[in-house]
This record gives sequence, structure tokens and C-alpha cells, in this order.
Amino acid sequence: MPLMFNFVDKLLDRITMYKLLFYYLIVLVIVAMGFSFSGILHFSGTLIGVSAIVLLTACWIINKVFAAIFAAPTNVESVYITALILALIIPPTTNGNTIEHITFLLAASGLAMSSKYILTIHKKHIFNPAAIAVVLTALGPRQSANWWIGTSVMLPYVLIGGILLVHKMRRGRMVLIFFASTLLATALYAMLAKNDVYVALKETITTSAMFFLGFVMLTEPLTTPPTAKKQTLYAILTGVLFPPQFRILSLYSTPELALITGNVFSYIISPKTKLFPTLKQKLRLTPDTADFVFSTNSKQFSYVPGQYMEWTLPHDGTDSRGNRRYFTLASSPTEPDIRIGVKFYKTSSSYKDALLKVTRETPIVAAQVSGDFVLPKDPKQKLVFIAGGIGVTPYRSMTKYLLDKKETRTISMLYSAKTTSDFAYKDVFETARQEIGMKILYVVTGHADPNPNEHTRSGRINREMIKKDVPDYKERIFYISGTQNMVKSVQKILSGLGIPKRQVKVDYFSGYA
Repeated sequence: MPLMFNFVDKLLDRITMYKLLFYYLIVLVIVAMGFSFSGILHFSGTLIGVSAIVLLTACWIINKVFAAIFAAPTNVESVYITALILALIIPPTTNGNTIEHITFLLAASGLAMSSKYILTIHKKHIFNPAAIAVVLTALGPRQSANWWIGTSVMLPYVLIGGILLVHKMRRGRMVLIFFASTLLATALYAMLAKNDVYVALKETITTSAMFFLGFVMLTEPLTTPPTAKKQTLYAILTGVLFPPQFRILSLYSTPELALITGNVFSYIISPKTKLFPTLKQKLRLTPDTADFVFSTNSKQFSYVPGQYMEWTLPHDGTDSRGNRRYFTLASSPTEPDIRIGVKFYKTSSSYKDALLKVTRETPIVAAQVSGDFVLPKDPKQKLVFIAGGIGVTPYRSMTKYLLDKKETRTISMLYSAKTTSDFAYKDVFETARQEIGMKILYVVTGHADPNPNEHTRSGRINREMIKKDVPDYKERIFYISGTQNMVKSVQKILSGLGIPKRQVKVDYFSGYA
């Protein structure tokens, strides 16, 4: 089993979250068409395909128009994803009126794309585009989505792809809370109405859109709260509102109403700002890593040391990894500019190649400040920072913040890199050693350090190293940031040392290419 999980992780590492979602939706459309042609699913397979093509084409054209009007960078992946979601929730039936059906598809496309540009606050859209589109079409043309993807025939495919997706996104906890809240609410509403609870739960599991909405739409990054506690509240609220038995006066709930209500709640508890930063400086950190320093020109922008953002860089010749990446902010909130540390490879993605060519005039978007990989509120809590390679960026942010605030904490840092020239931000860490007593240990993994001293080690971070250099390790919270293999390795070591999971925080982003 561990070998299989490792294989799945390596496979998922080669693809971005958005590409995985895009392929997942395409597979669902193709499977549905196959079942329809074979008579297993009672829809027209041809109409499913035609609807998908109409929606993809309409969304692409309409988005292009709005992007030109608002002079905004566009992301074609999100356009296609929204179109395919609409294809899977809008009923693939004409009811004898093909023109009316196509009009419905065009209206939904227009509303979905326009919501990204018009229904915004501080240039940040509030609603899931597909959900708000079908809400508005129900109010206007009086045509509604029936979420036909929620059938027992499609359920296995929704589950398999959905599990892979939330595993990639690290949103499993939030999604499970949504499912639990939905099922508990369904049972409660059934009991209050004196209906059969078993039947209500069975229908919710097998013939509702609960799984599709939870896996695909609830997890949309731009409308999801940034921290675990807020995500829990968001999932509970959406789950409680999801069952169709819920109503206010004569208005019964629908999946899209539940989701957009959750979207509003998400924005209220965690308002976000979309930035259009301007490159200020490029700094070489190590032979294969560089810092990109940006000015934001935004007085409202704020973040906590250790958090990350989604960076969109439109560029020609975009490869299969897309034009979006997540980068931790290596800067501290005490600094006027924001910076990201990026590792480059001999064979990099089109995104990394484009990033190297960024100038002051290059349009780039930074959005969605997120993450719980932050310092604990209790300054007396002892900590251990464990970093691998460019995974050191959140520690640069935290350390610079502590230096600027002149805040002393008990921190030991184990920083591993292949060679001595691969250690980044040593100026900040060495200053922290001298000014706030932070203990730094540099671990060289590629070869023996030619100039060993009390602050360096050779080899890999292991059980003995932690026990020797952090003798009070059981009293500390461990932070781990690096590649997946490095994170898993250290987690295994800590488990062997008897460190409970609640004392381990992980910051991991797949795919550094």
C-alpha cells in the first residue's frame, strides 16, 4: 500500500491542481456520454457532447471579451473548468426546444464569465462562477440546473477522481466536514418532517450532487477561506444548507444556493485582495534559486509570516503545468515589498521560463493569501524549523518578522541543502542567531562540508541528529517545509521519536519545476 500511495503522489506531482481538475471533468463528460450511448444513463450522449462544446466555446469567447474590456490577465484553465462544471449540472435535454436550450447555455456562460469581473470586491470575485450563473438563470429565464451528475451510475467516477483531487489540494478535512454536516442535517430534517431517515440518507449519498459539489466546487481556491478553522465553519454552513429539505418560508435550498451562501460567508470572515504587483528586483540566492521582489502599491494588503499566495503569470506557449503556481511569501509583513524565492531547473516549465523573463511591465496577479503554517500565538512555545532547499522560504518570512519586531523565541532550525552554496537567506538567519538567539544548524546532504564547524553537519537529517541537537524535542512544535519526500521522511522520523501529530506542522507544495 505505501508503494501505491507513493506512486499516486509522484503521478499527481507532475500535474497542477487546475490541470487535474480539468482532466477529471473531461473524463466525467466522456464517461457520461458513453453511458448515455449505451442506454445506461437516460440522456442523449450527443447532446451532452454538444452542450459541453457550446459551453466551452461560449465561455472562452465571453471571457476574452471581458478580459479585454477590463484589461485583466486571463486564465484559460479556469474558463474551461467553469464550462465543464456547467455541462455537468445543466440538464442535457432540449424538451423539444433546441433553441431554448442553447439560449440557456449561452446565458449561463455569460453570467458565469461576467461574475468574475463584475461581481467583485477589490477585484476579487466572491461567488463560484458556475453556481452564481445557475442561480441567476433560475431567477431570470426561469431555467434551472438539475445537477444531473448526481446519479448512482456516475458516483464511482465522481468519487475516484474527487478523492485524487482533494488529496492533491490537501483539502480532505474540509470536504469530509462538509459531507458529515450534510448527512447530519439531512437526518435531522428527515426526523423533523417524520420521514424515513434511511431513505433520505441513501438518496443524498447515491443520487444527489453532494460529492460533486464537495470535491469540485466547495474547494475552489478563490472562494475558500484561507485557514483551517475558517474552512471548517464554511464547510459546516454549506453542508447544513445543502439538503433540499431546508427552506426559508417558501424558498427551498438547492446546491447552488447553499454554495453561494457559503461563498458570501467565506468572504465576510476572510476578505481577500487581488494584487497586481510590479517587479522591483531580481536577486540570485544560490546557483539555481532566485528572489523576486515586488512592490504592491496596496495599503490594504496584509498577511501573516509563513502564508502563501497563488501567482498567475499569463504567457505564450503555456505547457501542461499551466500558468498558476503557489509560492510562499518569503518577505515579512514588516517589509514594504513582497518577495518569493523560486528554484529553477535545467529543464523548467514554461511558467518558470516566463518568470525568469518578467519585467516591470509584465502583468502578473497574486491572490488568495492562505495557509496555517504560521507561528503559534504563544511566544513561549518552543519550536523546531526543519527546511529542505527552497522550502526555507516561510522561515525567512517568520525570522525576519521576529527580527524586526525584536521578539525572542526558543527556536532551533535544521536547514538541509545539497551543497554549502545552496543555502539561501543565510544573512537573515545569521543575524537571528546573533540578535534573538535562534539556533541554526546547516545540514549538507551532497558531500562532507569542507569547512565543518559547530553550526554544520554532513549527511541527512535523522533521528540521532534531532536527539543530539534538540534534546528537549518532546516539548517542541516541529515545522517541516520542503519536497514531498523530505517532508514524509522527517514525519516518519518524528513519529519514531514519539512526537504526536498535533506537534507537527507541514508546509508542502508539489511540483517545483
